[in-house]
This record gives sequence, structure tokens and C-alpha cells, in this order.
Amino acid sequence: RPEMRLVVIDPRRTATCEDADLHLPLAPGTDVALFTGLLAYLAEHHALDKDYITNATSGIDDALATASGQTPSAQATAAICGLDPAAVENFFAWFAGTERTVTVFSQGVNQSSAGTDKVNAILNVHLATGRIGRPGMGPFSVTGQPNAMGGREVGALANMLAAHLEWDRPGDADLLADYWNAPNLARAPGLKAIDLFRAMDTGKIKAVWIMATNPVVSLPEAENIRRALQNCPLVVVSDCMREADTADYAHIRLPALGWGEKAGTVTNSERMISRQRAFLPAPGEARPDWWIIAEVAKRLGHANAFNWNGPAGIFREHAALSGLANNGKRVFDISSLATLTDADYEALAPTRWPCPAGAPATARLFGAGGFPAPGGRARLIATPHRAPACAPDAHYPLVLLTGRVRDQWHTMTRTGKAARLMAHTPEPYLAVHPDDAAGIADGALAAIEAASGRAVLRLRHDPGLRRGNLFAPMHWTARFAPAGRINPAVNAKVDPISGQPELKHTPVRLVPFAAAWHGFLIGRRNLGTELADWTAILPATDSVWRHELAGMDGPEAAFARLRSLFGEAPWMALSDPAQHIYRAALIVDGRLEACLFIGPDHALPARDWLVSRFALDALAPGERRSLLAARPADGRLPETPVCVCHAVGANRINQAIAAGHASVEAIGRATQAGTNCGSCRPEIRALLHAANSQMEPA
Repeated sequence: RPEMRLVVIDPRRTATCEDADLHLPLAPGTDVALFTGLLAYLAEHHALDKDYITNATSGIDDALATASGQTPSAQATAAICGLDPAAVENFFAWFAGTERTVTVFSQGVNQSSAGTDKVNAILNVHLATGRIGRPGMGPFSVTGQPNAMGGREVGALANMLAAHLEWDRPGDADLLADYWNAPNLARAPGLKAIDLFRAMDTGKIKAVWIMATNPVVSLPEAENIRRALQNCPLVVVSDCMREADTADYAHIRLPALGWGEKAGTVTNSERMISRQRAFLPAPGEARPDWWIIAEVAKRLGHANAFNWNGPAGIFREHAALSGLANNGKRVFDISSLATLTDADYEALAPTRWPCPAGAPATARLFGAGGFPAPGGRARLIATPHRAPACAPDAHYPLVLLTGRVRDQWHTMTRTGKAARLMAHTPEPYLAVHPDDAAGIADGALAAIEAASGRAVLRLRHDPGLRRGNLFAPMHWTARFAPAGRINPAVNAKVDPISGQPELKHTPVRLVPFAAAWHGFLIGRRNLGTELADWTAILPATDSVWRHELAGMDGPEAAFARLRSLFGEAPWMALSDPAQHIYRAALIVDGRLEACLFIGPDHALPARDWLVSRFALDALAPGERRSLLAARPADGRLPETPVCVCHAVGANRINQAIAAGHASVEAIGRATQAGTNCGSCRPEIRALLHAANSQMEPA
């Protein structure tokens, strides 16, 4: 679609930027200023929809006054955001001249001490231009959870009630209490996540039930979360995985079903409710979440209120509640589904809400106004720009951003078990612009230190990262890399309204990790994370584990200690004490059982060829001789993975490019790369771009 323009707003140059017409690497925390600058520009260039503003909104004057006062021009906006004024002007002009504009935003906006203001600033420019609720335009919040919309429909946050009922709307809490015959229903919102664990830490909360989340890993100042759970008298954990860092603190574990094992409904970002049907049997004693909750409630004396016999009955109750005393006051209304039989529910086709009883369903919302607010008007909010809660200083001069990597899901409780997914990013890493690396080599270990804690990660020089910023993924846990957990170092400042922690802006400093030796151990069993001062483990195949190591003790002693984990078995070994180089391979009954490499720094041989030798039932003599060199006699090593779905590497993709396959689609037809989940397509496009650049005349 050559007529479509893509603008990426991100301090990092990510894979998405390979598709972008414009990348704006703004300073972290300045999103509000960028969008108030855009609002001021739209007003100055007569690009506002005055009829829509008059008929469907309120608050435009205050919002414009704030925007014009703090960011009166593209130049002023660029100065706050640390951007090129010409690039900002270009973005503003494109937005003003393109009616069908979608603003897609996610955790980079939300996870901030000003996250609510950032969202409101985005909403303001769409409301002021009438670009909402019509085809091809609107603000579009995407989340990291596949059923985030469905969770909010049932009131799954501490400051929400079910069915979009509100704590601060008069009568809503009473309505819910009457419907559920629950006279003791809470009369005020509960504690948000950070506040909840602080209250637990001080002893105000003495029992907690944690379901389908891993806060010991995912929340900031994570050591405080560990301490709070350690001190809590009763911790109940429901999870589909036995091994999770949070579950280590549970007094009671309740085995729940995973995604493919349970039935119910999910709602996506276009308000489409879809039936989810189990395709795997329930393992062992695992049960659905609803059943677990109902059984606990029965034992607490509330059997009549939790007497469902399946998800269909729960859905009928949910649908009926959505229409209770509604009459159009709440947009969420699925009361037409409240009379579904069990058979109807089982066969339910995807259905978009609202679909109220006795009224036609609404396919599209807000195109002509009609917001669920006083007078049916959406309110523009004045959003003064304010800096992140913690500013860098001489002691902590860099800013840490955290986020996700392509092939991991949250805290690796499931994806961390998949060798193919781990192959793309095998260790916790810290990305840094080369000019900010303080002389620490690419691939070396480095520590980041913050006021709240520290982490040690593999350093990656990344010239696409904005100067002064660092980036680390949030996935790694104590089960995979105890010292590589990033959230102990992240500050816990929160947005005053949403309660979202500022996971994208922590002042830190970067220091070398002065290990006496570096190494790796590959073997047929997981030897744990206590092998050295720094350890990161990952499944290399379904039956082989890789352990990345670094230690402060003597390398010769470490070499002997690590070999002793396998008993008195004879090893093939090579030792060069003068160079601190030690290598060994253990062969049992003709098969490779383990290999151990230690050196003075991180410059160790590649691991992939060694891993591939574990698949052989018997090693040929030439392969045995090659083990301690960590490469075959012909020198050809396995290629770097790009498409993990189809196990296609960079070499094969480059061969396809050389053979004349000149597009991502053509490469997909030739190799299958990028034809499943598609997340590797930007990397394929980057390889295409690199190949084309080499072919262009100087």
C-alpha cells in the first residue's frame, strides 16, 4: 500500500522501523508534549473539525490553551522531545493532511507516571479532528494480553466494577449489590498492584490470591514484592505452570487450566466476543478458574451464589447484568445474549458488542458522537507536559527502558521451555548506544545499578538506540537468570490515576561486571542457576540444556568444580593455564554427554554446532577431534535463526535473495520464512535492504 504512511514514535529503532516512512526517536516521557504540539499545529493550520467539536465534545478551549502555551510550534515541540524540528513538522503535516489516521499505542504510553495524560493527549487530537469511530481512523490501544478487553468487561481491575459499572457513578455499586444479593459488597475501589504489595509488606493485608500472573518478576522494585509475599501469612497461587517465581511463595497452589484446555469467551480490541473452545484435555487435577473460584466460595458458605454448572451459566449472568438498568447509559450491553441456551452458547458465533436486548446491534461507535458521558459529549482534557517522576543525575546518568522481545511471552513460564523460541534471544541482554557503553565491549557482561537495585546482563551495542537510553527485556526470571532479572532495578513510581508503574524510565548507571572467567556448559540435564556468580540457562533442544556462566573464583578451580558435577567420568580436556583457557568434552557410550568451555573473557566459541552434536547417537572420530575447537573440520557453522516457526536462518534467506526472490512474500514462498506468525518479517525485510544496498553502485 504505497499510499499509506507509517510513523513510528519510539526512543529505540525497533524492527517495526524497517517498515516506517518516518521514525521519531523522542526522549522517553515526552509523548504528551509531542501530541499537545500536534494539537496546537492542527489548530493553527485550520485542520480541526469544528462541527464535530461543537456537536460531540467539550473542553476544547482548555486543551488548546495548554497545548498552545507549552508547545506552540513544531520547533518548540522538538526542543522538548529531543527531535529534529523538520521531522516533527513532517509528522504534523502528514497527520493534518491525512483524514484516515490510526494512532496505535501500547505499554510505551501506558507504563508511565504520566500514562493517563499521554492517552488523553492522543485522544484529544482524534476528537478535535473528528477522527474517531469511522472507518480507518481512531485511537487504537493494543495490549499485551489477548483478553484484556474481556477482563475489563467483567471488572477485573481493583478500581472497576463488573459490566462497566463505576464506583464513582451514583447507584452503580448498589445496583450490583442488589443483583448479586451481596449486602457486604465493598463500597470503594480496592488497592492497585503497587499499593497492594506495599500494604502486604506492612502487614495490612494478610491473605492474597494470585491468579495467572507472576508479580515477583513483572512488578518494579521486585525484591520488595518478594519480601511482601514472604511475610504474608497466606499466599494462594492459581497457575497452569508448577514452576513460577511467584508460586515459590505459595502456601496453597491451585492447578489451573491453560489456554488450550479451557472453554469460555474472549473479547478482542474491536469488541468482538468469541467462543473459546478447549482442544486439549485437562491434565491431572487441573481445573478451570471459574470452577476453582466456585469451589472455594462453596467452602466459605456461599454455595448458592456460585452454583454454576459451566461457563454458559456464568455468561448468561454476565450478559443479564450488562443490561440491568442500562437503557443506553453504559455502552457495554450484551443483554440480548442473556437467554442463550447451553447449546446456543456452545455454537455462539463471534458477536460484537453492544448488542442490547430489544434493540439493533451497533457495529461502529462514536462516529457521530454519542459518548457515554454527560450530554453525550466526549471531554477533551488539558494535558500539561511533566517530566518522568525520577530524573537522571550525575550519579545515575542514563535512563533504563524495559519491554519485550519477539519470541517471549511475559515471564517465560511457558515460552522459556521452548528451545526454538529461546534460540532467537538466548540470554537477558542490555542494549546501549555504542557511545554510551563506557568502554565495555559488545557481548561482555555489564551491570546496571539504580537506587532500587541492580541487574547483570549481556551488553549489546545498538546504534539504533537513542543516546542516554538503555533497553532491557523484562522476561527473565530467577529460574533462568537470577542476576539478569531487570525489575529489581526498576523504580516503582506510578501514574496517580491509573496506578501504572513507570516501567519505561528509571535512572541508572552502567558499570563493568568484573568476572575472573566466562564460560558455558552444555549438557543433557538442567544443572540449575547456582553454578557460578552469574548464570543464565536455556533449553538448547528438548533434551539439552545450555548454561552461560561467569565467576569471580579462579578459572582452574571452576573448571574442576563444574566437571565434578558429572562424577568421576573421564573427560577429553584441553588446558592452557597461562591464557586461562579450559575446554572439555564428556563422551559416554559414544554419545556427547556434556561440554564445558572457560575463557578469560566473553569471546567464547559459538554454541550451536556443539548443541547439534548432542543429537548424534555416535560421534565419528573426526567429530570427536573437533569438539574442543567447537567447530567442524570444514569450518561451516549453523546459521543464525531468523524465522523460529519454520527454523529458517539468515544464510538460507540470503541465498533466496541471491536467487532473485526480491520481496518478503517471495522469500516466504521459497523458504516458508515469515509465513506463520509473521513477527520475523521486519528482519527479513532488513536482510533484503542490506542485500540491495550492497548491489547499488557507489
